[in-house]
Amino acid sequence: MTKMPESVLVLIHTPQHELLLLERADAAGGWQSVTGSRASPDEALRDTACREVAEETGIVVGSPAVPAARLVDWQRRNVYPILPAWAHRYAPGVTHNTEHVFALQVERDTPIRLSPHEHVGWQWLPWREAAARCFSHTNAAAILHLAQAPAPAR
Repeated sequence: MTKMPESVLVLIHTPQHELLLLERADAAGGWQSVTGSRASPDEALRDTACREVAEETGIVVGSPAVPAARLVDWQRRNVYPILPAWAHRYAPGVTHNTEHVFALQVERDTPIRLSPHEHVGWQWLPWREAAARCFSHTNAAAILHLAQAPAPAR
């Protein structure tokens, strides 16, 4: 199946700006936030974000534990070249991907259930460590942007 060159990046974070990072199964040591491509041109980006979060972490946006309002579309887009190692996933001639950034606030004790064919590990990290650990520069930049927002008092 050919991937669409339009994806979401979802920063899953706590109110204290700890970030959930996932270790990719196909890139040992490749840590990232939730990412994934639109399933079809008709799939709304918010629906893509909800689907990818559920598939990769087991977190269901819109459930009693994670109200839908906690998923925020930052209206921020990153356009970047597709890495040669992943070019085979796209139609011939497709060279760039457009990534749409979302943030999802959850509590640190939210249960995580990984998709074993996509990820082999997960961890919560303070925002500085999370940004440094990400292999994607757009992921790291989004984390740094999140950190500029004040953490709510508890």
